[in-house]
Amino acid sequence: MANASNQSTDIEVAIKADSPAIPSDYSQLFEKFDIKHTGEISLQDFKNALHVIGHPIANNPELIDQAFKSFDSNNDQIIDFNDFKLYLTTTDDQILKGFNKIDQDNDGKLNRKDFVNYLKSTLHLSPTKDNIDLIFNKIDSKNDGYITYDEFREFLILMPRINGSRIKTAFNYIAEELDISSDGEVTLINSFLNGFGFFLAGGLSGVVSRTCTAPFDRIKVFLIARTDLSSTILHSKREIASHIANGASKHVIEEARKKVAAAEMELAEQIKKNPHQHNSPKTIRSPIIQAARTIWKQGGLKAFYVGNGLNVLKVFPESAMKFGSFEATKRFLAKIEGVEDTSKLSKVSTYMAGGIGGICGQFMVYPIDTLKFRLQCSNLDSKLKGNELLLTTAKEMFKEGGLKIFYRGIIVGVSGIFPYAALDLGTFTTIKNYLIKREAKLTNTRIEEVKLPNWMVLSLGAMSGTFGATVVYPVNLLRTRLQAQGTYAHPYTYTGFNDVLKKTIAREGYPGLFKGLVPNIAKVAPAVSISYFMYENLKYLFALDNSLK
Repeated sequence: MANASNQSTDIEVAIKADSPAIPSDYSQLFEKFDIKHTGEISLQDFKNALHVIGHPIANNPELIDQAFKSFDSNNDQIIDFNDFKLYLTTTDDQILKGFNKIDQDNDGKLNRKDFVNYLKSTLHLSPTKDNIDLIFNKIDSKNDGYITYDEFREFLILMPRINGSRIKTAFNYIAEELDISSDGEVTLINSFLNGFGFFLAGGLSGVVSRTCTAPFDRIKVFLIARTDLSSTILHSKREIASHIANGASKHVIEEARKKVAAAEMELAEQIKKNPHQHNSPKTIRSPIIQAARTIWKQGGLKAFYVGNGLNVLKVFPESAMKFGSFEATKRFLAKIEGVEDTSKLSKVSTYMAGGIGGICGQFMVYPIDTLKFRLQCSNLDSKLKGNELLLTTAKEMFKEGGLKIFYRGIIVGVSGIFPYAALDLGTFTTIKNYLIKREAKLTNTRIEEVKLPNWMVLSLGAMSGTFGATVVYPVNLLRTRLQAQGTYAHPYTYTGFNDVLKKTIAREGYPGLFKGLVPNIAKVAPAVSISYFMYENLKYLFALDNSLK
């Protein structure tokens, strides 16, 4: 809720803590919602009024429906003044009792100690300091370090009382922060904030999301591993034609022809060794369809899920390490900057903490990623299957180069984290600020009062993540080839980053650096949708919304 809007001020003074509300006060508040002046408030009127007021639930359709139903005591889909008065009479009594219960020293002010004690002792919540600060600062609209009754009431008056606690409702519906990696994978990184149950729900939603989108990931890795020599040959022949048309020297033309001849010989050798990966381009022109057909021939539907077990195995440790190191780095940087609260960190420090968290998370699960890529690039026609193939591959890798081989390309991998984060955050912030300014202008409200709907924030997150992932994709492709080098699907070997970069461009040109990009970004939208759908349903299944009262 905004600090100084006229609308919120009217609500704030409508009913004072030290005097019981009278019908005339309720009438003033009712008029704020009765925007058509008909004496009746429809659901749409209710939504519009909440947006004008800038209430915390204004952009949450589920909470709006719950609040409307709470007002609509006779279930006629309309709130008249009697419904309104009945709700406020009951609600004010509950809020006042709740305030007095939290205000243990009876000074009419709730400090952080009072608030934290109530959260932990009465509601049995285990929120982090950041989460406490987030909800406390939302209620403390005047930012004076304590919560008055007016602020307490203003925040909770329209908050649905789900399972006996309005504050618990507010905590449960704080928006989860979406993290989309440069590989298009989704993590609900704030699921730690409300305890193990929420972390479990967030992790399982990630497992389901990654499993559902595994075929996209499988096709991406297939395209990355396969050196598309047929495209290289076609590109080189076009170059020869261009050289001839432009009157290039015989030496230049001859070198281009030698390149074509060498690529044709290499392609013939690859087809001989692995005919499944080289369907006739005359029959199938789309590389993605061609890849899907080849994978299907290798092992049917199961072939699309090779390595998925390892992919979902890393969800929990990666999330835990990323979140834990992020919080630890923020606390460390807060000491350096001399601020007491991590929420007051500079943007640069917050960005650095996020990047370090991402590096720590990736470093922890990097061996799992390497093993996954090696599995996906192995010969699926062999007799080894499932866990036997997994263990054999891991043993062979360890014999070949010890633990070090599991970290091939790690420097390349982590080098893309900071530019990706910068692009993702920069795109998200720029577009979000533009939309907020536009909404403020359209609704004639202050910028700080505007809150974008959740679906829009999710869409922005997916879009900014996709943009960042596209720009840094060549880095991920080169990293994957370093991890998968010497395998059945990618027999080439490299001495390092410069070597894999030069050889990739030499074989496939600069477009080769973006192979597999389409399936990579195609999985972002379904991954986001599935993650949030599963998260909300798992919260309901685990009774996380009513386990604490």
